Amino acid sequence: MSSASSATPPTPAEPGVEDATRRTRLANERTFLAWWRTGLTALAVCVGIGRLVPAHTDLARWPYEVVGAGFGVLGVGFVWLGYSRTRAIEDALDRGGFAPMGVAIPAVLLGASLLLGVATIALVLFG
Repeated sequence: MSSASSATPPTPAEPGVEDATRRTRLANERTFLAWWRTGLTALAVCVGIGRLVPAHTDLARWPYEVVGAGFGVLGVGFVWLGYSRTRAIEDALDRGGFAPMGVAIPAVLLGASLLLGVATIALVLFG
């Protein structure tokens, strides 16, 4: 049996703790869905830039395909990260703790997003 189905929330020490835990779990679920929406959007951009734009222009295909593939990797990363963060937060809630994200993951996402954003702007301006 999985830990999610067999785990029971800790007994509240004071009134309102159980309700706060429920709200936190629901917020975690909404955040998971937001990670998924972001990932699916990046995958749609991958198809748009990597396949649709080159199919309708006489420009070199490879720059669009490279940037499109980058958005695809970013999209898969968002979906994986959404699942990973959701599990970490659920496990922390089961223990009565907290699961900080740290600085590495946001830094990688920032770097990838900036790189892909600048590459997309370059394609629009010079492609």
